[in-house]
Amino acid sequence: MFMAINKQQTLSRKVSFQGIGLHSGKLSKINIFPAKEDHGITFKRVDLDKNNLIDAKFSNVVSTKLCTTLANDQGAKVSTVEHLLAALYIHGIDNAVIEIDNEEVPIMDGSAKNFLEELRNTDIIAQSKKRNYLKVTKKIELFDGNRKISIEPCDTFEVKFQLNYKNQVIGNQENLINFDIDNLEEVYGSRTFCLFDDIEKTKKAGLAKGGSLDNAVVVKDTEVMNEGGLRNKKEFVNHKILDLAGDFVLSGYRILGRINCHQGGHELSNMFLKKLMHNSNKNCFELTNQVKKVPAAKKFINFHSEKVAAIA
Repeated sequence: MFMAINKQQTLSRKVSFQGIGLHSGKLSKINIFPAKEDHGITFKRVDLDKNNLIDAKFSNVVSTKLCTTLANDQGAKVSTVEHLLAALYIHGIDNAVIEIDNEEVPIMDGSAKNFLEELRNTDIIAQSKKRNYLKVTKKIELFDGNRKISIEPCDTFEVKFQLNYKNQVIGNQENLINFDIDNLEEVYGSRTFCLFDDIEKTKKAGLAKGGSLDNAVVVKDTEVMNEGGLRNKKEFVNHKILDLAGDFVLSGYRILGRINCHQGGHELSNMFLKKLMHNSNKNCFELTNQVKKVPAAKKFINFHSEKVAAIA
């Protein structure tokens, strides 16, 4: 048993990535820099001369069509942020400035795996201030047609997700993941996916210009078109859990609660965060920097032991 980390954390040095945007098809480069306590996560569009800072907050979400897109009041945007945000959350990073020279975060292999493989090679700095947690104290639910999502009290961050597709390869999948206890390899390594029949329609809408079998799982009728097939048996629902984790980073807090989501996605997650954070629901959670003991985390079981350095 150990006390869950209660200090805010940042990176010890710059970490860089580059790749193609899933929807724009454009090459983008990213540099992630350390940031001070209470800074949170901020994107900086270095290709823009001014008004180029975009806070990673649910209130800045301007589109949830096939990805999460953020924008500031001046209209500067950054899209497909969810996998990178999930990687930072899993790696324990609370404060960072993400410099990007384009409008879209690179899709890499379609999961958060590439981001985490690079982040793991960087020391983590434990900062002086305590982490800010949002601890759910009362159940909250949201229903939208056949979609539903709820959160209820829990001492850790736990996600139960169910998806239901008519396609028999995807079918009905369900999984339960505790982000503070479980080995998360199959979650962060699960790729975005689509049906082959939807590709042409998506491209006509001006999206998925950078999509390929190198960065997405494509299902055609009764087969997975990617060489090697799926990475794990529940890759479809596991990717949805990864997306949800990234979207919930936009709350601005590390959430302590048990989420139950049915047929969710970026839109439903953002709708739910708006409801959760609304003044009328402030009695359903408390903001705290006190956390209880949980079993030792297994989320980096296949990574080298991460180093945590304290600021002198």
